[in-house]
Amino acid sequence: MTDSNIINAELREDVGKGASRRLRLQGKIPAVIYGGDREPATLAIEHDPLRHAAERESFFSSILEIKVEDGRTQKVVVRDVQHHPYKPRIMHLDFLRVSDLEILRMSVPIHFTGEDKSEAGRAAGVVIQHLVTEVEIEALPSNLPSFLNMDLSNLATGDVVMLSEIQLPEGVEIPALSEGGSGDTMIANTSHIKESQGTGAGAEDEDEGVDVDVDVDEDEEQEDTEED
Repeated sequence: MTDSNIINAELREDVGKGASRRLRLQGKIPAVIYGGDREPATLAIEHDPLRHAAERESFFSSILEIKVEDGRTQKVVVRDVQHHPYKPRIMHLDFLRVSDLEILRMSVPIHFTGEDKSEAGRAAGVVIQHLVTEVEIEALPSNLPSFLNMDLSNLATGDVVMLSEIQLPEGVEIPALSEGGSGDTMIANTSHIKESQGTGAGAEDEDEGVDVDVDVDEDEEQEDTEED
C-alpha cells in the first residue's frame, strides 16, 4: 500500500443534502463506505488531494485504504463517483469495503502495447482501432491487477483481436468468458484509411479555395470569459 493509495477521512454524523452542501462549501467531499458485515459509515474527505489522486487511472482499479482520525483503517475500492456537471469538482464518493478472502468483481483498463512494432502499425494507410478499453474481472484483492496488458506486436493487417486473447495474471478471471464462453468479443482490429479521409488528398481538395469568415458576437465572447 503506497502513500498515494491512503485516503485520510473524517467520520461524520450529519447527513442529508444540507449537510453535504455545507461540507462542499468547506472544500470537502461527502462520502459513504459500505459492505461487509458492518453498517454503512459516512465520511468527509478533503477535496483537492482526493481529486488529484483520482486523476490517476489506477485510482479506480486499485485497493485503497481509508484512514480516519483515530488511526483505524479500512481497505476499500471505489464503487461510484459523482462529478459536478461542468466544474472540475467531485461531488460524492461511494466506497466498498474489501475483505482479503472475498473475490472482487470490478472493471480495469486494458493497455494496448507493441503497436509500433507490429506489421499493421508500420503499414501505410492502416489504423489500429481499440474497440474496448476496459473489462470486468474477478480476483481476490491480493491478485487484483491495476490493468490488463494486450500485446499487439504480432498484429498483421486485417487481423482482429478478441477478448479471450488477453493473457490473464494468475488468479484473475474475466466473467464474460468463464460464464459459458459466450461473452468473447472483438477488442481491437485494423482498418484501412481511404485517401479521402483524414488528411488525405480529398480533404485537401475540399479545403482549397474556401474562405471562412467567422463573426463572434461580443456578448457571447464575454460570457465565455466569465467565471461561474
